[in-house]
Amino acid sequence: MFKSIENNTTAEIVEKKSKFIANIFYIENVEEAEEAIKQVNKKYFDARHNCYAFSVCTESGIVNRFSDDGEPSGTAGGPMLNILTSQNLSNILVIVTRYFGGILLGTGGLVKAYTEATIEALNKANIVKKELGKELKISVNYQDLEKFKYYLKQNSIFISNIEYAENVEFFIDITQEKMEKMLAQKENLNFKLLDIMVAREKFIVVE
Repeated sequence: MFKSIENNTTAEIVEKKSKFIANIFYIENVEEAEEAIKQVNKKYFDARHNCYAFSVCTESGIVNRFSDDGEPSGTAGGPMLNILTSQNLSNILVIVTRYFGGILLGTGGLVKAYTEATIEALNKANIVKKELGKELKISVNYQDLEKFKYYLKQNSIFISNIEYAENVEFFIDITQEKMEKMLAQKENLNFKLLDIMVAREKFIVVE
């Protein structure tokens, strides 16, 4: 389990006439981070620096990366990453764009500015707990529709979609623990699960 953001945010600070724009994104893999970095570089093509840091949860563990993008080593990306890791945040990318204001800040001033911009953007975000779970596709009979919906509500299992066909097809986001519990109780429930299929692995918000 780890903490992440529920919504992308932006914040801006000014330090000795230099403007620092922090953009924070929710990401689920390295490729999404790289694509967002490309888009920000394109958007702020006229900026002096686009520094970034990201942390993402993968099957083989946590991947952390950062870039100072031309700023003195250790003054931008590293301090930004430290903020993320110290707060146990993952699946998150922060990019801080700097428009130079003509006054040199020094290494201490740069660390302070990049750190403050990152914190300002994080303060605007809704922080949630997440863990790797699954999106399941489950079929039930129409007579079991309300019973199954009640079970999902009682167990805080999120319904992402419902399709009405020959049977009712539920798409639900479920943690591994709740899935195992449901399958273990399957024969004793007051409704019948006709078909269960794993649609994909997915990061699930947990309470």
